[in-house]
Amino acid sequence: MSKYKDLYGHVYDMIYRSTTSISPDVEDLMNKALDQESNPTAKSMMKAMLDDAKMAGEKVKPVCQSPGFPTVYVSFGDNSVPGEDLKQIWAEALIEGTKNSLLRPSMVHTLTRKNPGDNSGIGVPNFEFDYVPGQEYLEMLLSFKGCGAELANAMKIFTVAQLEKGNDFSGLKRWVLDTVIKGGGKPCPPGGIGIGLGGQMDVACKLARKAISTRRWDDVNPDPMYADLEKELLENINSLGIGAAGTGGDTTLLAVKINAVSTHTAIAPAAISFHCWAARRTGVRLYPDGKKEIIL
Repeated sequence: MSKYKDLYGHVYDMIYRSTTSISPDVEDLMNKALDQESNPTAKSMMKAMLDDAKMAGEKVKPVCQSPGFPTVYVSFGDNSVPGEDLKQIWAEALIEGTKNSLLRPSMVHTLTRKNPGDNSGIGVPNFEFDYVPGQEYLEMLLSFKGCGAELANAMKIFTVAQLEKGNDFSGLKRWVLDTVIKGGGKPCPPGGIGIGLGGQMDVACKLARKAISTRRWDDVNPDPMYADLEKELLENINSLGIGAAGTGGDTTLLAVKINAVSTHTAIAPAAISFHCWAARRTGVRLYPDGKKEIIL
């Protein structure tokens, strides 16, 4: 019972921290974008966003009225296998967080729209498990991704001919920019996009969500080709003039993150997952000796 209570405490603390603040790396990028913004309206919008995040922490209130959809990314090794009650702990902690007004009750039955009123439901939260041989700690990363941004998401199965002309990936680049233009201000910019490449449809979509949810928004892709592509796309998107909340300005996105795996020779799947500016996420590493390390 003690281990259950300890883990429950860690989980609830993650929910508390992630709903009442935004990820520090994203906050830093927002402040830099604010300093560099030349459009007065966009500058005012970004200042309001940052003020909102600050007040949320001070008053112990949610950063955004919508909790978004929670996904928990879990990685473990041979000596840190999560217990069978991990999913139950997360479900119970979400219900408690809702009762304590950290979360608005937004989870509903997909077809009937019936709302249990406490953010419980089948598949809530969503879990992604990853076994890492030799990893000594249990890592959990929680991401609440806003669902207004989901309305702009896109997925496409490219053929090789559609993907590129002369190895320049022009088809992919054009599709990404077209998708951002169609999204406009709906995804609550400035935010970020994750681009998933490879596998089949389901794999590409999961890669896109994971890219923007788990990577630091200020990191550099370890693959030089993808690092260059991320930089090029970010610069081109920010030249579109969509800006904060769609009001115009210099910053539409703070980050473009690419995750990629291999695929079949006949196809080139790609998915885009939008993330709003309210990057509500945090993570912990729990070691066998009781040590706790907060990440993100």
